[in-house]
Order: sequence, then structure tokens, then C-alpha cells
Amino acid sequence: MREKVKTCIKGLDEQMTGGIPQGHVVLVSGMPGTMKSSVAYNILFNNALLEGKKCLYISLEQGRESIIEHMLGLGMDHTKVETLVSIVDMGYLRLHMEEQTSEEQSWMDIFKMYAENLRTNTEYELLVIDSLPVLELLAGMNDRRGDLFHFFGWLRELGVTTFIVVESSADTIAVKDEDFLADGIIRLKKERQGYDISRQIVIDKMRGTKHSTGLFTLLHDGKEFQLTRAIGQ
Repeated sequence: MREKVKTCIKGLDEQMTGGIPQGHVVLVSGMPGTMKSSVAYNILFNNALLEGKKCLYISLEQGRESIIEHMLGLGMDHTKVETLVSIVDMGYLRLHMEEQTSEEQSWMDIFKMYAENLRTNTEYELLVIDSLPVLELLAGMNDRRGDLFHFFGWLRELGVTTFIVVESSADTIAVKDEDFLADGIIRLKKERQGYDISRQIVIDKMRGTKHSTGLFTLLHDGKEFQLTRAIGQ
């Protein structure tokens, strides 16, 4: 059996008989405000802090300092893991994309080369890509299904466990190409309860391990994420 990568969300790993099989490509999907990026960073932070694993967080939109400040507000002090978790802000590359790309070398080629070089230099085991829609836009994917198929295959060849942040526009989500291609899908939702809004989480898919398909409420107490059974479940 493959080793398991823990999400380090209290109660979630137990729903997957110990965690996510190593080497999987997993989508962390949801509407804006569902804490997708926070959940993804939480996985890296705690695997570095508790297991000593080397990790890479590639942000295609939010700045590095903004990420660090936001995560500190959630009780995750990046200085505790800065030797193990690299946060790469590719915003500069985005701003100068036309200057650095050509017909011979596409933006996707540059992205892959960058990730491969970091894999060689840092030997990271866990990777977060934030986010897929931005990567798609920059790469100019014409054959979406085919391009994503090759991209996901390349990620598996890297030999790391990958978490890809995916934006959705509605709670009711049509099945997309990436849903078929990914090894796992962790879906985050928002549910209005009176005047409050609760965040919910469900494991839609996880190949290679038994998992619950139940809906849980996702809580954060200022220090850590944890699950409770959703009301009515």
C-alpha cells in the first residue's frame, strides 16, 4: 500500500482511512471564501512542522507576503517552517510573460521547467498550485481535456503529491474535465444558516483508499481546522 499524506485537519484523515495516497493529484475545489487556499497551505504547513516534509506552494495570483500574513492570522506562523515550505509568487513572471515566452518556449514550458528545477534543488514532496483557472488562462489551453491530461500526467511524473486549488462559481457544480482526471477531489462549500454562513467539506473522490462521502462542517478555532458532522447529516 502507498504511504498516506495527512491533511492535518482534525477528523478528516479518519474519513480517508489515514489520509491521501502519496503521489495523488488532488483538487481542492470551491466557491470564493470557502478557504481553499488556507486548507491547501494548512496541509503543507503541518506536514512540514510535524513530519519534516519539504513543500512548495506556487501562487499564480496572490503575493507571497499577503499569503504569509493571511496564514499567520489563522495561527500558522510561516517562520516556523520557512526552511521547509517554499512560497513562490509567480506574479513577476505573469507581468513579464510576453517578454519571457516565445513560439519555441510556451508559458507552460517555463512553468514546468521552474517546478522541475525546484524539485531538483529542494526535493519537495508536497506541492500546491494556486490556482488552476489562472494557470489555464496563462497557458492558453486550446484543447482543454487533452492539455489537462498531459499536465496531470506530468505532475505524477514529478513524484510528488499535488494539491490544485480550483475556483467554482456555484454550489451546484457540473462535472468538469479535471474532475475525471484528478485522483481526488476535496470539495468546499458555503451554507447559509439563519444569519450565519457555515463552511462545509466533502470528499467527492479519492482513488486508492476507502473514504466517507458524508458532508461535514469545517471549523477553525484560530489555531487549527477540524470537522463536525453537518446539521441534518
